[in-house]
Amino acid sequence: MKSGFVAVVGRPNVGKSTLINAILGFKVSIVTDKSQTTRNDIKGIYTDDEAQIVFVDTPGIHKPFKKLGEEMNEMAYSSSKDVDALLLVVDAGEEFGSGDEFVIEHIKINSPLFIVINKIDKANILEVNELKEKYKSLYPNAKIFETVATKCVNTLELLNALKDVLEEGPMYYPVDEVSDRDMRFQVKEIIREKMLLLLDKEVPHCAAVVIDSYKEDANDAEIEASIIVERESHKGIVIGKNGSMIKKIGIEARKDIQRITNQHINLKLFVKVQKDWRDNKRLLKEFGYTANKK
Repeated sequence: MKSGFVAVVGRPNVGKSTLINAILGFKVSIVTDKSQTTRNDIKGIYTDDEAQIVFVDTPGIHKPFKKLGEEMNEMAYSSSKDVDALLLVVDAGEEFGSGDEFVIEHIKINSPLFIVINKIDKANILEVNELKEKYKSLYPNAKIFETVATKCVNTLELLNALKDVLEEGPMYYPVDEVSDRDMRFQVKEIIREKMLLLLDKEVPHCAAVVIDSYKEDANDAEIEASIIVERESHKGIVIGKNGSMIKKIGIEARKDIQRITNQHINLKLFVKVQKDWRDNKRLLKEFGYTANKK
């Protein structure tokens, strides 16, 4: 059997998580149309009779303005080291610019490189060809794939090409395991996903989720979670008039949690203010947003 680790890197909102979810046929990372949805490095595990490929989903690489952004970038940089292949995902609908240059300047290529031009349905042929030529000039030895991750276009071809570059190796995870993250982490991410989908502007980007209590038996789970925001005004927005918004977030999150756990879920949400937590090293570590530097 072939096996190996494949890091998936790129700018925010280019479709890295969607691509991994499409290849796995299972949602291991939350997905929204907002940038910086992914804040942690998350492993998605693909296993068939021929290979086990551990995809490492990473936060979007961007010019940081807060310590949170610095830590997210460090996660991406660290995850791209010592892997068996690297996928650099770019958005076909976006012209090559300073954000792409920032990514290229900061990632180190030490393994076979695959350029994935995603969202080709959002661009015309000329735009796609311009991007291809640009990346061919930058990385002449890279393999280039055009994809629409939301529709699984060319994802099988990409998967087979990855198998070709992997070497014989052990299985790193049990055959039925699809993620390295536990249910507490998944619940936290589901709640944050619903905030990103239901709330506008900057509020969801200023929020973190902490699981305060998780008690379960075979059929039921009692979960208490806190939504951490930076300002009192944000707290009011998350709660909503007469508690309407936090109720919506709870209802939508509960549906997803029940679907993946097959349990009856009692979910209680609270909102707390921690001023400027995104620039607080202690709180970033407490909330799970610090990189394990290699």
